[in-house]
Amino acid sequence: MPSFAMLSRALLWLPLLAGTVLTAAVPEKLRPRHHSNHTNSSNVGPIKPKVFIINLFTPESAVFYNIPEFNVLEHNITVPGFSPKFPDAHCTSNGEICQLVTGEGEINAAATISSLVLDKTFDLTTAYFLIAGIAGVNPEVATTGSVLFARFEVQVALQYEFDIRDIGSNFSTGYIPYGVKVPGEYPTAIYGTEVFEVNDALRSLAISFAQTAHLNDSTTAQQYRAKYTSTAATNTPSILACDGATSDVYYSGPILATAFANYTTLITNNTGTYCSTAQEDSAILASLLRATKAHLVDFSRIIVMRTASNFDRPPPGISAYDHFFYRNSGGFGPAVENLYLAGREVITGILGQWEGVFGEGIRPRNYIGDIFGSLGGVPDFG
Repeated sequence: MPSFAMLSRALLWLPLLAGTVLTAAVPEKLRPRHHSNHTNSSNVGPIKPKVFIINLFTPESAVFYNIPEFNVLEHNITVPGFSPKFPDAHCTSNGEICQLVTGEGEINAAATISSLVLDKTFDLTTAYFLIAGIAGVNPEVATTGSVLFARFEVQVALQYEFDIRDIGSNFSTGYIPYGVKVPGEYPTAIYGTEVFEVNDALRSLAISFAQTAHLNDSTTAQQYRAKYTSTAATNTPSILACDGATSDVYYSGPILATAFANYTTLITNNTGTYCSTAQEDSAILASLLRATKAHLVDFSRIIVMRTASNFDRPPPGISAYDHFFYRNSGGFGPAVENLYLAGREVITGILGQWEGVFGEGIRPRNYIGDIFGSLGGVPDFG
């Protein structure tokens, strides 16, 4: 994830966890149970999950192990096409809840999700997909430890790129939308993955479930937040509706963060709010959209949930370089723990109201899909 989980993923995550004061026993959860049942997908009959958790790397997945609510390690299936680092899907014994780890970055995410939806082991036509990962956060919108639910996901680096030192002082950024010659103009060359929009009614329900969670925090996070001047940054962790940025590039600093915030506003017709920053979500949504067109999944059943592990830019008086490499914002531990604390409420909420509500599906009240209108309807952006 760019600047987002930059600190958390660029540095070793276990030492960061060890140095964080948590209210729950994350180290215990990080010790996975022994796999009780392991098979290849070719030897398994159709599994029809109600919720499928999508994590991106180990700390995100590990907090869903050794928990009292459910055990996704009861049934473990090797799926051809998954990441060599994360070759298995995991499910509860009744198959109602499943989980996978895509591996980091857009290519890993797209390859794993494409492999999942094409594998006949799973019937995913009524599954809810919970994208659950850590992220960076815009300090003008939220703070570390917060749980962020997106309606729009924007592929912010899908633009021309110049080193800003090569194009002169008249430019505020080296990113210029495709087909035009200056920042701030709407792109005239469209690839189709610039923006994805998910079901806002479902997002609202997910937020209502997550709001029952008691969120985690740390003393280190509180101290680092105090260096910022915005109220949003200095607040305690909360549940928020705001939007996501996807880029393979780890980025940090106000120049890039501002450029990508402006692009988010531009490409969503002033509707999206640049908030969380990650490496995988647009790729996951692209794969699920195409699977929806093939009648393999339902794009209206996707929840994008990110927890903020660090800020995408430094506080006043600290350089972007120093902020990225040498400062511990204290947000990693709370972000990972809050992924579980909020995620379990969303999952149990869906399962608890399956009959008559979630089993039937949540009717979107907004456009859902891509910039091409691939699933029907008229995009409210683009």
